[in-house]
Amino acid sequence: MRYLPLTEQDRTEMLESVGVKTTDDLFKALPLAKGYDLPDHQGEMEVERFMTALAAKNQTASDSPFFLGAGVYRHHIPSTVDYIIQRSEFLTSYTPYQPEMAQGTLQVIFEFQTFMTNLTGMDVANASMYDGATSCAEAALIAMRLTGREKIVIGNALHPQYREVLESYIGKDHISDVEDETIAAVIIQSPDFFGTPHAYAQLKNKCDAIGAKLIVVITEIVSLGLLPAPTEADIVCGEAQSIGIPMSYGGPHLGFFACKQEYLRQMPGRLCGETVDADGKRGFVLTLSTREQHIRREKATSNICTNQGLCALAFTVHAALLGEEGLKHLAHLNHERACTLAEALSKINGIKIINDSFFNEFVIELPIDSKVVQKKLLNKKIIGGLPLDGNRMLVTATEMTTDQDITDLVSALTGVCS
Repeated sequence: MRYLPLTEQDRTEMLESVGVKTTDDLFKALPLAKGYDLPDHQGEMEVERFMTALAAKNQTASDSPFFLGAGVYRHHIPSTVDYIIQRSEFLTSYTPYQPEMAQGTLQVIFEFQTFMTNLTGMDVANASMYDGATSCAEAALIAMRLTGREKIVIGNALHPQYREVLESYIGKDHISDVEDETIAAVIIQSPDFFGTPHAYAQLKNKCDAIGAKLIVVITEIVSLGLLPAPTEADIVCGEAQSIGIPMSYGGPHLGFFACKQEYLRQMPGRLCGETVDADGKRGFVLTLSTREQHIRREKATSNICTNQGLCALAFTVHAALLGEEGLKHLAHLNHERACTLAEALSKINGIKIINDSFFNEFVIELPIDSKVVQKKLLNKKIIGGLPLDGNRMLVTATEMTTDQDITDLVSALTGVCS
C-alpha cells in the first residue's frame, strides 16, 4: 500500500523534519522546464489526462521515418522478451544475496556474463552497469589504479556524453592529449561517435610500450556481430541497449563491462559464478562483490552497488533468441540498410558522405546548416539524424529502416537542400 501524507499535519511535520517550509522549497534546486503552461496541482485523474494529452504531442520513432542513433538505437525487440521480463519472479526480484532463493536470477546473470565475454573476447564480465557512460568512467578509474598514473587519453571520437561523465568522475585535468609514459590508459570507441570502425593492434602495441592500458568503448553492441571482437583490449565496456531494450527516451539502459582475468578483482559491481550444491547439482552464486560499499564501505573501489537486473534479463532473452548466427544476420542487415541509405543520399545534389567506412551510421555533409535541415524534416514528420557542427549530420539505419523510409527521407532532403 502506498504511503501518502494526506493531512496537513502530516505534511507540516515532514517538511519541518527536513528543514523547509513549503513543498515548493524541496524543488528549488531543480531547473524548471520552460515552454510548458502547467496548471496548479490536481488530482491523479486530472494529472493523467493532462500528461496523456501532452505526451500525444510527441513524434515517436514508430510514427514516422526515423534516422537517429548516436549511442541509442532503434531495433526490433521480439514479444517474447517483454513476456519473460514481466514474470513476477523476475520483475520484482532484488539482489540475489540468498542463492537458495534466487537460482533463476543468478543463472540469468551468469548467462549475461557469458554472452558478454563471448561478444567482447574478454576473459570475464560483470553482472552489468548503469549505462555505457558510467562503465567507461569505471574503466578509466581501474586503469588509473592499476598503473598508479592519473592521466587518460581519449584516442578518437568518443561519444560526447561519455566524455562528460568521464570528466565528472576523474576531472578535466586528468584528461591528456599526449600519449607517453605518464598516462594510465587510452580510450578508443569503435565504431566511433561518427560511425567509423577502428582496428586496435597498432594502438595496443603503443600502449604496451608505454605501460598504459587499452580501453575499448562500444555503444552499438550489434556491431560485434560483424566486426572483430576487440581481443587486444585490456578492458571492453559500453552500452548493450541495442539488444532487448527499447530506447525509452534515453533510459534505463544497460552498461556492460568486460576485462582480462588479471583485472577481475578490480571490476566494479558484482560477479556471478557457477558452482555445485550439496547434492552435486549445478548451481549459481554471487562469487565476487567485494568492491562495493555495502561490503567495504569507504574502502570500496567503486560506488556501483547494483546490477541492471531486468535490463540484463531482457538482453539475455533477446540474445538467446538470436543465437550466434542470428546476431551475425542482424548485424549484416544493419550494415546493408546503412549502405542502402548512404547510396541513396549520395545521389542527392549537395550531399556528401563523409565516412570511408561505417557499420550502421555515418556522417553526411549538407549544403545548409544541419539544425535547419533537422527542423524542416521534423515539419515533414521525419526524424532525421543528429545535427553536428555546421552542415554535418549523423544519420543511422537499422533493420527497422524500410525502403519507404529511405525514399521519404531522400524526397524530403531533395526538397530541403535544393
